[in-house]
Amino acid sequence: MNINSFDPFLRGIELERHIVPSFDYYPFNLGVIKSLSRLEFHPKVTYIVGENGMGKSTLMESIAVSWGFNPEGGTKNFSFSTQSTHSNLHEFIRLVRGVYKPRDGFFFRAESYYNLATNIENLDNEPSFGPPIINSYGGKSLHEQSHGESFFATFINRFGGQGLYILDEPEAALSPLRQMAMLSRIHELVQKNSQFIISTHSPILMAYPDSLIYNLTPFGIETRTLEETDHYIIMKQFLNNKEMMIKELFDSGEDV
Repeated sequence: MNINSFDPFLRGIELERHIVPSFDYYPFNLGVIKSLSRLEFHPKVTYIVGENGMGKSTLMESIAVSWGFNPEGGTKNFSFSTQSTHSNLHEFIRLVRGVYKPRDGFFFRAESYYNLATNIENLDNEPSFGPPIINSYGGKSLHEQSHGESFFATFINRFGGQGLYILDEPEAALSPLRQMAMLSRIHELVQKNSQFIISTHSPILMAYPDSLIYNLTPFGIETRTLEETDHYIIMKQFLNNKEMMIKELFDSGEDV
């Protein structure tokens, strides 16, 4: 039975607005949070997109922490903290869970992935009766690979299926070719009853056909198709009119 055909692991989130102390301070003063009541997730893939500063990572972090993940990434078993900078938004988020519980899960956060890799090495250097943690990530030190290779090693080796995977800008170190391979990996895992919530700037990663795209703006959250996103439109315009776009960019720069 394909679980995701019937009920997602995480149906959505609700902001408990009645207990928010004030919408005048961060993170509640962000436009997307001010207008947030309930956000529903696709049973397969949900995208959170928008310009920097709109609150994508803040929202993703609150979802992940509410689920029980470490704010800096990893599985629920990771508890390391290099610097406590995450917001308290998760304290005001209520999860709307599905009937089924995932067997696997991971919060992937590109900006703190180095800290995750370091924590794995530190844990493996401690005495243990179990196999090294790094075996679940391909067996090779994540620090002894390029960023792109180590990112992809996690996607391929650690993600096992029947899981909830929350990914914050996973394309950060991936080439376009690797991004296409990542899209294929997402499909493999969806076929294994997995659910994804992904924050991204990549039109390639946004291209999963059976999905939902939320675009974050200063005024709130709206749904869009891939072709309606600024990421897709700007990239298409640039590739189709490269010379004209470069001329406009360089000419405008002379006026600064």
